[in-house]
Amino acid sequence: MGVRVGKLEFGGTDFIVIAGPCAVESERQILETAEAVAEAGAKMLRGGAFKPRTSPYAFQGLGAEGLKLLARAGRETGLPVVTEVMSDTQVDLVAEHADMLQIGSRSMGNEALLTAAAASGRPILLKRGMSATVEEMAEAARAIRQNGNPRIVLCERGIRTFETATRNTCDIVAVPLLQRLTGLPVIVDPSHATGIRDLISPVARAAVAIAADGLIIEVHIDPDRALSDSVQTLSIAQFRELMRDIEPFAEIWSERRKGVCACV
Repeated sequence: MGVRVGKLEFGGTDFIVIAGPCAVESERQILETAEAVAEAGAKMLRGGAFKPRTSPYAFQGLGAEGLKLLARAGRETGLPVVTEVMSDTQVDLVAEHADMLQIGSRSMGNEALLTAAAASGRPILLKRGMSATVEEMAEAARAIRQNGNPRIVLCERGIRTFETATRNTCDIVAVPLLQRLTGLPVIVDPSHATGIRDLISPVARAAVAIAADGLIIEVHIDPDRALSDSVQTLSIAQFRELMRDIEPFAEIWSERRKGVCACV
């Protein structure tokens, strides 16, 4: 089942890359990043306005002002925007500025949020909970569907296991399992799945190879100074290189999808 966001369609014949900073930090940062990722081939812009952080001392985002800056960057580059909504009380505000609402890992089981997000009418990007099973993620998607919104894209972003070499463990096999179980598009977040900048490109290639429907990647104009997730954020040059790396794989992916769609 395809999910449309503006002129884009997840689950269709195009491999969709979403890119942008973990958090919107300033006007210059988000506008320059948006322009650069659009030029490199990204089809959607990401950026956090409200940031759920474990530490109360960490950057919590710019809130409503961040939403306005993100929406402006999207308009100026022609990229639809996706951003996280953290509570049911924020849904209306976020939906005013975003083309797609992200339900983050910490919120996957928040029934009030799932219900409110569904009612917004916006397409939903549902991230897998850090300790959630494939079936539990499918159940969260069903909860959104049962509240009248079938426009859902799932995201494998790694789960928490005994392994500590990476931030999370990328459950790559969950991609075809979720596609088969739910009939929904599934994308991969190699930034959170690894937490290590140098591992993002290899995992991105693996996502294309296993027939994921897209990627969501953290990119910043100056990643070492990013206010959140700096160690897993790509520079503009690194993002351009990643897009070049996956281009031949994505072209093969697209041709195969066109063949499948033509046969249906």
